[in-house]
Amino acid sequence: MPTADWTVLIAYLLGTVLMGVLLGRLVKNSSDMFSAGGESPWWTSGLSAFMTMFSANTFVVWGSIAFDVGMVAVMINLMYGVAAMLVGFFVASRWKAMGIETPAEYVKLRFGKGALHFYTWAMMVLRVVGTAAALYALAKILVALMPLDEGNPLRDPETGKLSLRWAILIFGSVVVLYTMIGGLWAVLMTDVLQFIILNLAILFVVPLALHQVGGVSGFIEQAPDGFFDLVKEEKYTVFFLAGWAAIHFFMIGAEWAFVQRFLCVPTQKDARKSTYLFGLLYLVSPLLWLLPPMIYRVTNPEADAEQAYILACKSVLPIGMVGLMLAAMFSATASMVSSQLNVFSGVLTNDIYKPLAKASNPQSLLRAGRIFTILLGILLITLALQIEKLGQVKDLIISITELMVVPLLAPSLWGLFSRKIGGRAVWITGLSGFALGALIRFGFGADGFLANIPALESLNLWVTSHANFLKTFTGVIFPVAVLAIIEWSSKGEDAGWKTIASLAQQESDEELQHPPQSNPIAAKVVAVCLAVCGAMMFALILVNENSHGILAAFGAVLFLISGTIIYLTRGKS
Repeated sequence: MPTADWTVLIAYLLGTVLMGVLLGRLVKNSSDMFSAGGESPWWTSGLSAFMTMFSANTFVVWGSIAFDVGMVAVMINLMYGVAAMLVGFFVASRWKAMGIETPAEYVKLRFGKGALHFYTWAMMVLRVVGTAAALYALAKILVALMPLDEGNPLRDPETGKLSLRWAILIFGSVVVLYTMIGGLWAVLMTDVLQFIILNLAILFVVPLALHQVGGVSGFIEQAPDGFFDLVKEEKYTVFFLAGWAAIHFFMIGAEWAFVQRFLCVPTQKDARKSTYLFGLLYLVSPLLWLLPPMIYRVTNPEADAEQAYILACKSVLPIGMVGLMLAAMFSATASMVSSQLNVFSGVLTNDIYKPLAKASNPQSLLRAGRIFTILLGILLITLALQIEKLGQVKDLIISITELMVVPLLAPSLWGLFSRKIGGRAVWITGLSGFALGALIRFGFGADGFLANIPALESLNLWVTSHANFLKTFTGVIFPVAVLAIIEWSSKGEDAGWKTIASLAQQESDEELQHPPQSNPIAAKVVAVCLAVCGAMMFALILVNENSHGILAAFGAVLFLISGTIIYLTRGKS
């Protein structure tokens, strides 16, 4: 990788930490650290939610699927948009209406302390494993482009490139550092910054990549047979897509990192608007995002599918912009990692540590939150170092998601609407869903622990031949059916429902009497950072023999966006 790309990458990483330090000035207590004081602009929340879903998995996991099977990957990602739009219509404002600070606070009030601990530790296992896999995926895709000189202590002697272990340690440490200092404000603003840069970069990559293969017509003619099929009956069926949308309705509607986005905005209307923005982006952007690896399948069909995305970008971008693209890819995964660090350090601080502490104040809680962020970061990095031993990244992520998400999250979402269910719904749905899902997923099939029992041979054959249906059944239909039965058998109004209904009424009255406002300072910080990136693009003209027009256009657009943000926030403080 040329020196200019290294320079841009390192400058971006240092700038990310600096942004965290600057935004740390807004963090004066635990509310600021874990919910941005309820002052985040709605568009910031929506873009951040988009980028929380969008991580290195988009480049490695979905990039490899797009490289292998084409349009199916686009259809899968469109399901996120469908799910988010439904969440915006039915769910987002209900979270904000309660006036709570963390989603764990809702679980405690609605279902009790036992349910809180069950949710906290189970969700932590689920999200830490998935986030560690994303950090591993990021490191893997970046080291492919980072050759180092012999004798460099960070060099892997087998590949001659940056060691995967060192990449995980370095990138993970940067995320932990800025999250610990800047809290949720740093998470939100870095998300907005890299959203803008990544989208602009892709807008340059796609036409350049298409030009390499003879335009749209050349791409269509040279693509493999079935590359533009919307479903694949052997695996990615219509039923799979419907199940994927349903799973992510529960994930976006109740998973704590997304709920945090509903809570950090000023009003219920803002919560809905932010979620609609998130959904709209996922309804229009997946084709744009996944075209580079699809086009690269025509250019280099023998390429490593997991590296196809970044190789496609490298083949067309000028010197310096590859480094910026790598930096933005880092930020994309950093969004996911920092979101999980922030939300779980918030839970551990406000809902576990605070009740146990003999005396606490805003400063001591802020200090505890930062300590928990560091400890969780160490755990995350340690686990990421072991991911390679756990099998293919995409299989790990999809398996965990399908197995655990809905049984965990369905009771929480159901409890926003139902007056009747209580804490037992959490335990029954979660444990039965885990048990059945694990039995189906790991008990049957060629490698299942029940596969070699003769008496179960016919059952094993049936389960194997109906795998896609059973994934959706165990992941969505079964937990929803369990909750429906609990709802039907429950009598009277649950005490937890009365508590949150009372909170919602108080919050609604407060919002009418004292309409809250968003804080424009963070937007101004983003504007300055965009202007710096724009200046960097113009500087790269000096080290490129060609592509001056691309770099100048990229820089000009960054200046334009920066100026627009400054103009719109003028006179505000």
